[in-house]
Amino acid sequence: MRFKYWVPISFVLLVVSFWNRNNLSEDMQIIPELEQEPLQSKVEEADFSLNVNGVDYQIQPLYDYEIYGLVVSYNHHDGNYGLHKLWNDHLNVADFCVIWRENAFDAELEKLDFWNGQFTCNVKTTDQQAWASFKMNQLSNNHLLTADETIRDRLEDIRVGDQIRIKGWLSSYKNSEGGSRGTSITRDDAGNGACETIFVHAVDILDRYNSGWRKLMYFSLFMFMFSLYVFFKTPPRLRS
Repeated sequence: MRFKYWVPISFVLLVVSFWNRNNLSEDMQIIPELEQEPLQSKVEEADFSLNVNGVDYQIQPLYDYEIYGLVVSYNHHDGNYGLHKLWNDHLNVADFCVIWRENAFDAELEKLDFWNGQFTCNVKTTDQQAWASFKMNQLSNNHLLTADETIRDRLEDIRVGDQIRIKGWLSSYKNSEGGSRGTSITRDDAGNGACETIFVHAVDILDRYNSGWRKLMYFSLFMFMFSLYVFFKTPPRLRS
């Protein structure tokens, strides 16, 4: 097949695979660590202060917290845009929505749609059986706080479908501009204030999700770039 045909074909494959890259497969392999509930214990830690981007923050640790989860959606934050700019919040760098236990092992994830708002995690489906199999107390949206560049870089590297571990303190915090946020301390609440606010000590990617759609996306991107290169490098053929 001539390379001029590969340009549109690979481009269409790239668009389709990119659109579907975060689809969760029904045959995902879930690691045993996700069988456990988040671990939480009361701590007696003094409040402490941080300065991030010229803004002073005071953090109040409340509980040691460790969660193993499958990432179903996320949102990275930039303190220079949106409500984070309005509140001058440069400490909350990301929200990660994760699931565990029955939701990770038994729920029909391929029939559920997940997405993050600016501060929320949402799930919906038109399939009643899939909805009945899903447990809202095994899903959490986590406001992640850190000033550590290594942790920030690791959070940037996490994608939907990855299985991760997050360890830190459930905390409330406020800044010198008057903004403040608390934290949920139970997985059974819902609505405003139901998110866990975690001052992160460590984050690990335990298992990477590499679906067929993602493999096709990288392959079609390579083919698109290569076919473009060959198309423009190949001299035109003159017809007699």
